[in-house]
Amino acid sequence: MKAQHKILLAEDEPFLGKVVKESLEKQGYEVMLAPDGRKAWELFNEGGFSICILDVMMPYKDGFTLAAQIRQSNSKIPMMFLTAKADIKDVAEGYASGGNDYLKKPFSLDELFLRIAELLKRSTNDDAPQNETAIGSYTFLYHRQELKDSSQKIVKLSHKEAELLALLLQHKNNVLDRKATLLKLWGDDSFFNTRNMDVYITRLRNKLKGDASVEIVNIRGFGYKLIC
Repeated sequence: MKAQHKILLAEDEPFLGKVVKESLEKQGYEVMLAPDGRKAWELFNEGGFSICILDVMMPYKDGFTLAAQIRQSNSKIPMMFLTAKADIKDVAEGYASGGNDYLKKPFSLDELFLRIAELLKRSTNDDAPQNETAIGSYTFLYHRQELKDSSQKIVKLSHKEAELLALLLQHKNNVLDRKATLLKLWGDDSFFNTRNMDVYITRLRNKLKGDASVEIVNIRGFGYKLIC
């Protein structure tokens, strides 16, 4: 199964890049290693990748810029950042650029393997919503990461916002469990990621505020409920 997956690894530290590449290959993955963001973009355009693993601080093109370019080209491919930067604003920027996960350096290879497996599992999940779904007077275009209101005005969503809204929609009018959501979309339920998810909930509320019949309600101690 793993042998079918091709990974784009962008890492400018030669030793780390070599170790990660060889370790992933031993797990059965095909890995293409790029030493900088510009080369990674060239490799990505050759196609065939199942997942992208991107360092943030790279020559020529940083990981956030590269991720945004990749996301414009491919709305579905999972992307993970490898970085020593861990401020909440950096993490938020990473998710806003289209990233799905964020692994802080130094990291264990076992954790990396688990994160990759989870992202690949999510990307092949058939439970994703239809491309166009009604949310009150809005139309949610999942694969385009957009909301369209009744006047046909388009509201852009980040990749993480679209994934979170999709989960809320799957549990419409029922409670979406906080811990399960954190594990699914962020990889763990730490306080840091809990705060981060709260930020995304606030953003979604603001983007849906044009229809008073649509609410995202906080169910204290349990999670959130999308009412529409």
